[in-house]
This record gives sequence, structure tokens and C-alpha cells, in this order.
Amino acid sequence: MKFSEIIQQLGEDSVSHSLHVNKELNPEITGVGAIDDAKTGSISYVEGKKFAAFVGKTQASALILPLDEDLQAQAQAQGIAWIAVADPRLLFAKAIAIFYQTWQPRPEIHPSAIIHPTVKVGNNAYIGAHVVIQPGVEIGDGVCIHPNVVIYPQVTIGDRTILHANCTIHERSRIGADCVIHSGAVIGAEGFGFVPTADGWLKMEQSGYTVLEDGVEVGCNSAIDRPSVGETRIGRQTKIDNLVQVGHGCQIGSGCAIAGQSGMAGGVKVGNRVIMAGQSGIANQVIIGDGAITAAKAGVHNDVPPGEVVCGSPAIPHKKYLKTSAIFNRLPELYRLVKDLQKKFID
Repeated sequence: MKFSEIIQQLGEDSVSHSLHVNKELNPEITGVGAIDDAKTGSISYVEGKKFAAFVGKTQASALILPLDEDLQAQAQAQGIAWIAVADPRLLFAKAIAIFYQTWQPRPEIHPSAIIHPTVKVGNNAYIGAHVVIQPGVEIGDGVCIHPNVVIYPQVTIGDRTILHANCTIHERSRIGADCVIHSGAVIGAEGFGFVPTADGWLKMEQSGYTVLEDGVEVGCNSAIDRPSVGETRIGRQTKIDNLVQVGHGCQIGSGCAIAGQSGMAGGVKVGNRVIMAGQSGIANQVIIGDGAITAAKAGVHNDVPPGEVVCGSPAIPHKKYLKTSAIFNRLPELYRLVKDLQKKFID
């Protein structure tokens, strides 16, 4: 496929005036690749000036560049076809989809699947080998259920949702349309509810619901628990990475991104468009405002205002964290100063 054809498929003819294309070169493009190991025939991208050195070294035949004249001139000098846009990574993501589409099985129900007679299955669904679907489940149109998935009673699954192999959906969970649940994930299992008594821990039954709105993705081996009462809810288009724990009764807004090994205790409320970096830990009942960011390994024990960036454990505002980190690095020097003053004025 020619580079010009790829640009046309990406719909970039209608992009704003900020778009620039090198029309002098029109190589054949056969695939995509990372800038540092792309081969001839590949298209890659450069996100910013910090990757400028790769432009002179890459074997890629075409590049998606930022709106930077220096990088464009460098690519031109290397004889590399290029297109420049405001968000190169976004356009590269669209380019990948031209050359790679996720494997999608054709609609069928495997004979080894165990499906209760009360289950309602929509049109054009795929149900793989050894799937178990229990009473009262409703499955929408175009749903794809890969092998060994177990679906407990009274679950609803929206149109075009994909359940990957070996995930488990517990009773009365409600999963919206266009969701993706990856392998090993567990949706709607019992929350960690125990009441201390003189004789030990009394189990509090978890009678609530778990709700995933449309477009939610849940990574491998993540767990989203149901509460004792009420519901645990994940807002539309929120993306959850691998190995994430969402405790019972949590309310997560729309458009959030939660990175791997993050964990939320029960009752946490997360606003819209929140970003949690890897290994963020959120304490019980904490409220995180819209657009807030928790840095990697942040331990959040108090509410976070909208738009705030917090770091450290216990988490504090980013600017304050930078100041305290600078002081921390000087502690040996300050300690020696204190010892010298102690000898001079006290000893």
C-alpha cells in the first residue's frame, strides 16, 4: 500500500490546517514498527524532540511527526516520507489498525459449551469451547465469549462485548455494550466484607451488584468486587489495566485510566477522566475529583481535589512533593550541619 493511500484511509485530508505532508516521496508501506527497530517498508512515529536522534538512524520508510520543522527537515534529508500532525501517537494508533485487526471468530456455539435453557443469546454471538452459562443470563448481539469463560446466574452482557478465555462473571453483574474483559479477570465476586465479633469474623453477605457501563475494558487478572448492598460501578469508556483491584462499592467515573497493580479499598469514589499510575493505592472511602492524577506508587489516604496531581505515600500535592524530595536528598548534609552546630554551641 502506498503512503498516500494510507493517509487517505486515515482520513487526514479533512484534518485542520495544521496538517503537513511531504508529497515528494510515496514509498510502499507494508507494516508498522517502533522507531528504533522499524524496517524498510514500515511506518513509524516520533512523539517529540527527545526522540529526534532516531530520525537519523531509523530504517522506516515513512514517519508520523509532530509539528516541528526541524524534525521534518531531518526526515526530508534522510529521504523518509513523512506526515506531521498535532498528535503523532494518535495517528499512529489509527495506522496500526490498517495493518492489524484483532482475531474475531465467526458466530457459532461450540458443542461443548454448557448453556442453561433459560439463557437468552442474541444474534451473531460466538460462544467457545467449555463455556458455562448459568440460568437467567442475557447475552446481546455480536457478543464474543472465548473458551472456558464462566458466567453466573442473572448476568446481562451488552452487544459486541468480548469476554476473553478464563474470565469469570459473577451473579447479577451487568456489563454494557462494547466492553472487553481480558483473561483471568473476575467481575462481581464477593467483596471483602467481614464484621468482627467476640467469636471471630462474621461474614457479611455481598448482595449488591457490579455494573460496567459501555466501552469499559478490564485487564488480565483484575478483580472488581460487588458490595454488600448497592452497586460497584465503572463508568463508560474507563480503561483498567492488568492486576487492578477495585473494592466493593467503588464508584469510578467515565474516561478514567487505571494502570497495573493499582488498588482501591471499599467505597472509593473516583471522578471522570482520572488517571492512576501504576501501584496507586486508594484508602477506604476516599474521594478523587475529576481530572486528578495519582503518580506511581502514590498512597492516597485523603480526598484529592479535581485536577490535583498527587505523589508519594502518604500522597501529597506534586509541587509540595518536589520540594520535600529536594530536602530529603539534602538530609545527610543537614544532619552534618546539625552535628557541627551541636558540637559548637552545646557540647
